[in-house]
Amino acid sequence: MDQLNGLLFYSWEELPFVFLALVVGFTVHEFAHAYTAYKFGDPTPKNMGRVTLNPRYHLSLFGTIMIFLIGFGWPKGVLIDRRNFKNPRLMDIIVTAAGPVSNLIIAFIGLLLVFLFQAFDLKDSISGGSAQAILLFLGLLIQLNMMLFIFNLIPLPPLDGYGIVKNFLPLRTQLKISQYEQWGIYVFLLIVFLPPLKKVTIYPLYSLSNSILKGMNDLLAVFFGFSILPSY
Repeated sequence: MDQLNGLLFYSWEELPFVFLALVVGFTVHEFAHAYTAYKFGDPTPKNMGRVTLNPRYHLSLFGTIMIFLIGFGWPKGVLIDRRNFKNPRLMDIIVTAAGPVSNLIIAFIGLLLVFLFQAFDLKDSISGGSAQAILLFLGLLIQLNMMLFIFNLIPLPPLDGYGIVKNFLPLRTQLKISQYEQWGIYVFLLIVFLPPLKKVTIYPLYSLSNSILKGMNDLLAVFFGFSILPSY
């Protein structure tokens, strides 16, 4: 078991909770893309069975395994045909942003549930093991969805941030940079795995994630009269 833990990014005990948190985060993220595109007039996601909250239509086996091994992964992307939108540029921005925004909302809901857990003293009404499991799951739900929110806003293909930024560029510039999109994933991998690059790119994103989380905590603390941020 210790040897297995050495191969995994998360501990063996955390794996079931990581998987559940990923199922929620990945499924809602891709559903948000698909549902928004469908509502804006593109039938492509609907025709491909992606306008659903059934995880099996959204999870990528390899992308999910990579989360366990190296700490980040990916679901199956949703195919969108922006030519079906009445306002292709604006609606494509909204559809693209819907995925990361859904992860931010999940993280906020997870934090809200932790506040409710503390406010109603649920630790005293259930067994210690159950309370610990619930809080571990909620903590991972918050952590992973904040990670999905932040990482997906990086302006590198095939991440959502690239799709958003690209729509703000002139058409000529879009066509020019499209020639280099296939290199985006390699640049992203270099950023993730090379410590010097990671220090000036990924680490600041972690700081931004913490700042956003602190802001949500402070907002909820106004209503509940206490803060739970030191727990995370």
